[in-house]
Amino acid sequence: MKYRRLGKTDLDVSVVGIGTWQFGGEWGKDFTQAEVDQILDQAKHEGINLIDTAECYGDHLSEQFIGDYLSRNNRDDWLVATKFGHHFHRNFERTRHWSADEVLKQLDDSLRSLKTEYIDVYQAHSCTDEEFNNDDLWTMLDKQKQAGKIRHLAISLAGNQDSYQTDKAKEVGAEAIQVVYNRLDRAPEEKIYPSAIKQDLGVLARVPLASGYLSGKYKPGSTFEENDVRSRHDRDNTDRLLRIVEEIARHEVPEEIDMASWALAWCLKHDAVTTVIPGCKNREQVISNARAADIDIVSENHPQAT
Repeated sequence: MKYRRLGKTDLDVSVVGIGTWQFGGEWGKDFTQAEVDQILDQAKHEGINLIDTAECYGDHLSEQFIGDYLSRNNRDDWLVATKFGHHFHRNFERTRHWSADEVLKQLDDSLRSLKTEYIDVYQAHSCTDEEFNNDDLWTMLDKQKQAGKIRHLAISLAGNQDSYQTDKAKEVGAEAIQVVYNRLDRAPEEKIYPSAIKQDLGVLARVPLASGYLSGKYKPGSTFEENDVRSRHDRDNTDRLLRIVEEIARHEVPEEIDMASWALAWCLKHDAVTTVIPGCKNREQVISNARAADIDIVSENHPQAT
């Protein structure tokens, strides 16, 4: 495993982390604590030290799985990133909660769920610009940093084209951003990444496997179970993306490298990216993801720093 400094922070994060949306039950599988333990044990074995979760991956369900694990293992071995701004309801619905008082309650709920006294990276979760422009919110969060509940603030961007919130990250005390970035969606390269590099912001690249489409497991026409979030994606667009994936596999991915590992390594080659946070459903996928740290991408289609 390799490690990179997260922006201007003192955190050295593994270049491959663990995304945990799947623990909330929206990706076609309900997890047990034993299964989560196996995944996190394997991640530790691979040298992974970053766990990314959120308040609304289930109603703090993902956080609870992680917290149970942390309570039986060394908390200091892990960097835990979670998010605020939403509340999960049945039928995979969410409501938005952005007042300073509401977010403070979310923070305390997350700390209890994670069974920890502090959160390493606390991220505004897909907020609108109106929700972002809230001095009371950021003042409250700064006070929580001073109280030791939060080590660093960050912004998990809703979109990956408009750089408004990234440009203002320093003003609100954020030291990192999270953004959708993968071989099928390179929009951050235009505005967001130049801003992040200029400010020395850490970058967590989420959905690096494009919701699993870049795993190489799916072909045009593939279908997903009703309890899988991908079943709600536009069918025609899914097939279009999967046809593009077939072309990428044919022309860009070396035969000796599995596509998922290659797709993660592709993201990590951009100078702005600190770490990728793919989801995983079992130990084998953790092992495959971790291989990306050792893959050197050479491709005319790969972004280069300017």
